[in-house]
Amino acid sequence: MSKRGPGAAGARGPARVAVEPEIPFDLPRVTAGQRERAGRLLAALERAYPNARCELNYTKPHELLAATILSAQATDSGVNKATPALFARFPAPADYAAAAPGDIEPYIRTIGLFRNKAKAVHAAMREITEKFGGEVPRTMDELLTLRGVARKTANVVLGNAFGINVGVVVDTHVERLSVRLGLAEAGTPIPRIERRLMALFPRDRWCEVSHLLIFHGRYACKARGVECPSHPVCAEFGSACELRVSARPRKAAEVTGKSRARARGRAR
Repeated sequence: MSKRGPGAAGARGPARVAVEPEIPFDLPRVTAGQRERAGRLLAALERAYPNARCELNYTKPHELLAATILSAQATDSGVNKATPALFARFPAPADYAAAAPGDIEPYIRTIGLFRNKAKAVHAAMREITEKFGGEVPRTMDELLTLRGVARKTANVVLGNAFGINVGVVVDTHVERLSVRLGLAEAGTPIPRIERRLMALFPRDRWCEVSHLLIFHGRYACKARGVECPSHPVCAEFGSACELRVSARPRKAAEVTGKSRARARGRAR
């Protein structure tokens, strides 16, 4: 999710808040051994991706919010191509609010579902202008009142723009990697995956954990292909990756068997 744009929160990243807000739900129990394994995995990911970060370009919190809304079912690179002109045309939430969704559409036409996203960005910025004095809210509950904002988007904004750890971003990469790296069982719903990650990793690392998992899923342990077991992270922690490798010969054998059967049928 993000390359932090110049000046987004200074060269050192967002300032940390003195007191993190309370988590409004109980986290699952994990053992000391599970936490120790998670710590070793975190260290391995840090060695592999020392520059892991949010890959959406932004310089202000409301820009990150808009970019994150636009990134749904789209690539970060595709969003980053569209946002420079968008941000130049609408430099503040009030500028979006004074416009109409149709005024936003031409700037994001290259992004999938651009009409619905234009409406969501416009509505969110109008609410920020009218209800929050033009400032992006800094609480999960307030962010969730904005159109186009669900928990994942709120976690992106809170963690990256404000340094507030309320949860862990669980996108498709994090969901996949959580299973492959033995952090959650296959079929676990996304809310439970998030709570599991929150229980396994230190709170002050939650934002970083999502970046590291996303980088590994984006650049090594991809949804397709089986090259990742040779990666040091997957070699040590990726039991599910190994299962995918062992499954390939069986599938190939099945295909070969069917081909031979069809050949015998044609010969008859």
